[in-house]
Amino acid sequence: MTLPFVSAVTGQAALAQNMAGDPPPVIDVHVHAGDFSANAPMCPNAAQFLASDPADGPEAPFGWSKEGCTPALYPAAKGQYRAEVLAEMKRLNVTAVVFGEVDQVKAWAAAAPERVIPGTAFKSVVSPDQAEQLKRMEVAFTKDGFKVMGEIGLQYEGISPSDMRAEPYFALAEKLDIPVAIHMGTGGSGRANVSSPKFRGSMGNPLLLEELLARHPKLRVQVMHAGYPMAENMLTLLQASSHVYVDIAGLIWSYPRKEVNRYIQRLVDGGFGDRIMYGTDQLAWPGLMAYSIGLIQNADYLTPEQKRDILYNNAARFLRIKK
Repeated sequence: MTLPFVSAVTGQAALAQNMAGDPPPVIDVHVHAGDFSANAPMCPNAAQFLASDPADGPEAPFGWSKEGCTPALYPAAKGQYRAEVLAEMKRLNVTAVVFGEVDQVKAWAAAAPERVIPGTAFKSVVSPDQAEQLKRMEVAFTKDGFKVMGEIGLQYEGISPSDMRAEPYFALAEKLDIPVAIHMGTGGSGRANVSSPKFRGSMGNPLLLEELLARHPKLRVQVMHAGYPMAENMLTLLQASSHVYVDIAGLIWSYPRKEVNRYIQRLVDGGFGDRIMYGTDQLAWPGLMAYSIGLIQNADYLTPEQKRDILYNNAARFLRIKK
């Protein structure tokens, strides 16, 4: 697979860049703090997920096919993940919602306060220290300036987002008027059976959010990964609730390019171009930001206005960022 490197800005956006001296602003609603590293470059939009046989010995934790590509996305140098991602954010004029442990995210915000929107979440609904987790969440959102509750990974525990064990956290988010970002849909990287034994694809069904939304009608919800590949159910939920948005993070680079474009176009054609938010699910590869922005900028099925909505306007509205 060979993919040409594409600039983060083209067309009208490039004209705006030349006139203003900076690329037009972008909001990435899905970046991870932490000390991430990878051993090898990654080929985005791999053509397929490979079958494996447990009888053949240890199975790889990732099922993407190994194939050459241009551009290959190289991981950050050891210990330089935060610095390299923040440098790309500055170069591309990106503001990002950064998720992680409170102290980790605070370090990102301290390094680039004008570009980092802090986010954090509870660890597990089956943990015995729920009262402590709730207190930690309340302090983060009322005193420490955190703005989004996420990433909420209930699907990796095999638990529905409407499960009552998660209810205290969502009740807190609605009470404090904090949006929540919930992992729904894609996951496991083709090897959930190997690397994430509790993960359940069925718990990524967007319609599992309905009972939660009924209990909390004012809750703003970011469905991470756009509920891929359950387009029909995702459209049903978007039609039913105007407080639900989706991000295209992870999805945008971890599936074949044609499939990614088809899924985004399905949501746009369904009438929900104002609810799609750009994201990377950034974990290790600083170049992923420019690459994935380019996929949106070069999407011939999107108008210039729709591209700006996905790359900035929708997230600014969801997060209540003043333009």
